[in-house]
Amino acid sequence: MQLGITPSRRLRCFLDPNQAASGKLTKAFEHSLGAGLFQLAAQHNTAQLPPDLRFWHQFACDYMTERCQRPETDGELKAIAFTTSPVYEQRLAGAPPMIGAEYLSSAVFEYAWDELDNWLCEQVMQSGGPLGAYLKKHAPQWHQVGRVCFHLAENKKDTACPFAFMATYVPQLGDGARARHQPLGKALQQYAGASNKSALINLLSPVHLASKSSALIGELVESGDIYYPLAWTPTEAYRFLKEVPLYEASGLSVRLPDWWKKRPRPRVKVSVGGNVKSGLSADSLLSFDVSMSLDDQSLSQRELEELMAAEEGLVLLKGQWVEVDGEKLSQTLAHWQKVERQVGEEGISFIEGMRLLAGSPMDLSPSGAGAEPEQEWMSVQAGAELNRTLERLRSGAATQGLPRPGRALRAKLRPYQEVGVNWLWQLSQLKLGACLADDMGLGKTIQIIALLLVIKKAVGKGQTPAKPSLLVLPASLLGNWKDELEKFAPSLNTLFVHPSQKRKQDTHKSSQEIRNRDTHVSKRDTHKSNRDTRNQDTHVSKQDTHKSNQDTHTASQNPQAAALQDKDLVITTYGILRQQPWLLDQDWRLAVLDEAQAIKNPASQQTRAVKKLRAEARIALTGTPVENRLSDLWSLFDFICPGLLGTAKRFQTFAKSLSEREHDQYAPLRNLVQPYILRRLKTDKSIIDDLPDKTELHAYCGLAKKQAALYKKSVQELTAVLKKEEDEEVSAIKRRGIVLSYLLRFKQICNHPAQWLGDGQYAPQESGKFNRLAALCEEIAARQEKVLVFTQFREMTEPLAAFLSDCFGRPGLILHGGTSVAQRKKRVDQFQSEEGPPFFVLSIKAGGTGLNLTQASHVVHFDRWWNPAVENQATDRAFRIGQKRNVLVHKFVCRGTVEERIDALITEKQSLANDVIEGGGESLLTEMSNDELIDMVSLDLDKINISE
Repeated sequence: MQLGITPSRRLRCFLDPNQAASGKLTKAFEHSLGAGLFQLAAQHNTAQLPPDLRFWHQFACDYMTERCQRPETDGELKAIAFTTSPVYEQRLAGAPPMIGAEYLSSAVFEYAWDELDNWLCEQVMQSGGPLGAYLKKHAPQWHQVGRVCFHLAENKKDTACPFAFMATYVPQLGDGARARHQPLGKALQQYAGASNKSALINLLSPVHLASKSSALIGELVESGDIYYPLAWTPTEAYRFLKEVPLYEASGLSVRLPDWWKKRPRPRVKVSVGGNVKSGLSADSLLSFDVSMSLDDQSLSQRELEELMAAEEGLVLLKGQWVEVDGEKLSQTLAHWQKVERQVGEEGISFIEGMRLLAGSPMDLSPSGAGAEPEQEWMSVQAGAELNRTLERLRSGAATQGLPRPGRALRAKLRPYQEVGVNWLWQLSQLKLGACLADDMGLGKTIQIIALLLVIKKAVGKGQTPAKPSLLVLPASLLGNWKDELEKFAPSLNTLFVHPSQKRKQDTHKSSQEIRNRDTHVSKRDTHKSNRDTRNQDTHVSKQDTHKSNQDTHTASQNPQAAALQDKDLVITTYGILRQQPWLLDQDWRLAVLDEAQAIKNPASQQTRAVKKLRAEARIALTGTPVENRLSDLWSLFDFICPGLLGTAKRFQTFAKSLSEREHDQYAPLRNLVQPYILRRLKTDKSIIDDLPDKTELHAYCGLAKKQAALYKKSVQELTAVLKKEEDEEVSAIKRRGIVLSYLLRFKQICNHPAQWLGDGQYAPQESGKFNRLAALCEEIAARQEKVLVFTQFREMTEPLAAFLSDCFGRPGLILHGGTSVAQRKKRVDQFQSEEGPPFFVLSIKAGGTGLNLTQASHVVHFDRWWNPAVENQATDRAFRIGQKRNVLVHKFVCRGTVEERIDALITEKQSLANDVIEGGGESLLTEMSNDELIDMVSLDLDKINISE
């Protein structure tokens, strides 16, 4: 069982679907959130709870503390509204990893608070008794009858005993529903007599409980002084203040001076980065200075000596009472002065400085991480120069003189994208790593392209030396990046290092010529060779007379150093990176990883190869939350900021020590990684207002080897059949039937070989589309979002649903022509529930109209209907009235196949739009001549991105 946050900012219990609910706590959460939080607060042994449950246990205890301190009115519990406070801001910063951690906010606290409050009020009402009786039965440690409060206040008129103590109780609510406190001594009079003996015992039970564990309260009870106001010395007051948590745990309410909540203390002040040697960067040495201060005010030598000589207790300093422990203060100061002497004039490394600023030990040692008493007597601050840099990085705001891509970028960046480019530029200039973790659809690709153009511009002005950058990505994304680069940044000189993009020696036809050929399709048209069509996306050979900057150069062999001199970007895949050692030997300007979750396994050969890359700065792109699993976080940072989180073993020990802290458990880790992560969510109002409601994306897929072989063989068979039918002069109707049957076969092979072969063996690795769908759904699942998957083939719905069940770890839903009307309604209702199945596989005929599926924020067209109107109708199952999310539409297209070429007809040929809509893509192909048809369906081996 795990507690996590849904995208709608709701706390939810995630149960293992493969195991039946067991245990009192699990069953309580299965019943309701309120019941689960109450049971969590009632837990006695919390040491064995995982971090996420301990985090929410503390929250539930906050509520129970406030509830128990609220008296009942006429036996009825009144609702308690949640009020945010600095305490909850600290909780947010120190929250442990959990499902949906990126959605954690005060709104989640408020929702959980209200659920617990409503549930408890209802339970007490149904029990027919008071809160005390209900707690005595169901949560004994929270049992309180009556309200006793300990008060400590200042008495400035008495210099010898400047503090006053008094114990009070609340017999009832006064005017205005305010608690009316009475001296505890009056309780002896109010409950006098044998008939009220039980009430008096109940009232004093928390005091009796506290006296068992507190010597101070025990003395007051034994002497009877507990019932009278007392004047106390600073030593007596401090003795009381230290035990406040113990009194509260006993069920007592405590009221203290406001200054104690801030716990004013003189602290050893460590300043890092006041001066930076040779400019700030990841290789910089930072100055290291130690001093003593109180609320950022320097202390005189006399004041310092007075503090060091003081015993543990309260001291009046600079007009205010401060907490002092002379021994601990001396030990802390001696420790940091020793460190100051060791680092000398050279200072400390940038990584060590960032660790200290985050509240972590300089060496991430467990002893340092757990040394909370020392942390209480010290503070670490960034010096002026380092602080200015960190503020710029935190804000991501543009700075004066920052380069812009200008007209070289053929797109207009949205405001948040400009912030992202500025942030990436500043980190790369400092030679620091960055993780751009924006939600899917927010434009991570365009931000990287803009950054590359900024770098190119800076190189042109002589502001930075010329050096190519490297982009590593899954093979399935090669086509997407190629299209985006050609569309938005044609001036970037790009080298693809992948067999699917290798240079062709044949003469290339321009894309305009190909478009003109496609516009007028008839048997009498001049036939273009198969090679012409396949080459429409490749580049002009060296023998061509003209060459534009938009050309994308490719290589399959180790290029000479001269071949990289004019390149801005080299693109390769994770698989090829392991096969091309020269890529690891090259010094790159940037090393960028797309879908960086590919290196989450630090032990894999793929991850090890990536981490050998040499670059001035490293960037990771991922739409998957990076802070939910510590092992993934370490592996990612071991690439972008090597050394920041230490070795895997050191980090594991460090993380364990954080989990053992009593307060702000994971705050040091979050503070440490926060400057290097930029994540914007589609649910953020400042982002969502700037986004289109629906975004359509092409998801280009490769072919597995088996797919490519079957496809090629089918083309050869179609060629032979058409030749035979041409010799026999068959009728147009028969020829049309032959063409349509083969087009259907090509579609099936592109989906999965098993669909054409009919053997039922839907192995995921044998389909490029299955592989692409897995990568996409990994991110969707991590975001707890939902997806609709449309296919035109009923027989594909079951294999797709089985495959997606593995991807999401949960079963989904299926709807096709065989689904009954009653079942359609039931399954739609299931999907529309926020906690319902994460995916819905639908045949486009049965599910393309008439359904309201607004819980989905993603739509996948697994195979294409080749009719835009039909596809748009299907998309509108999610994108319709009631949809509160942005919808991403993913259209799967197999590169180098008939799917890509017909997709081009649909998207690029506006003049053919009506023909396509009326008759569909298949109808258009049946009217082609034999040569044109073979040209259209032939397999382009250089573009299919055969799985590595």
